[in-house]
Amino acid sequence: MSAPERPAEEEAPIEERIYVVPLRRAWAAPRKKRVPRAVRLIKEFARRHMKAEEVKISPELNEYLWSRGIEKPPRRMKVRMEKYEDGLVKVHLAEEEG
Repeated sequence: MSAPERPAEEEAPIEERIYVVPLRRAWAAPRKKRVPRAVRLIKEFARRHMKAEEVKISPELNEYLWSRGIEKPPRRMKVRMEKYEDGLVKVHLAEEEG
């Protein structure tokens, strides 16, 4: 009996980094557009630092951004970025150690 092959979707990332993403520019937006702007800022940060074409945000990260409503996103966030062979970058909430 051989081990079953893992689906291509569950491939291991080729690079993984932890970043603290500043979101202060989201607070310059009108109140009702702050969290959508914060999402765009995180994606832009990932494109710049991970040199990626496509960026996906995890549902956990998205829920954390929206947890205080549309008007009050966090000022900064600690995130874990994983880059895959096809150029895709997935952004996750970094687990707090300590």
